[in-house]
Amino acid sequence: MPICLNAHRNDPKFNLLPIDQGGHGRHRCCGCAYDAGFKAGIVRSENLILDLDSLPESQAGVVRHKSPHAAFAQGYYDGVASYYD
Repeated sequence: MPICLNAHRNDPKFNLLPIDQGGHGRHRCCGCAYDAGFKAGIVRSENLILDLDSLPESQAGVVRHKSPHAAFAQGYYDGVASYYD
């Protein structure tokens, strides 16, 4: 499994996400999950799929132990909001 080295792992906006240390999303990069959600939101996709297996792992920076599900949802919301801006 690849490890995420993107700068978003240090983005302070992810501090507000809930902690998630269990389940299938454990150690998945919530920055990458956010980006996937944002891409779906900016085009206002109506079929949302969060493929956790496609996300790299990350235990670095502020994304450590954060919920990829919440990150995807926040990214989707922010993408939809950006569509209207």
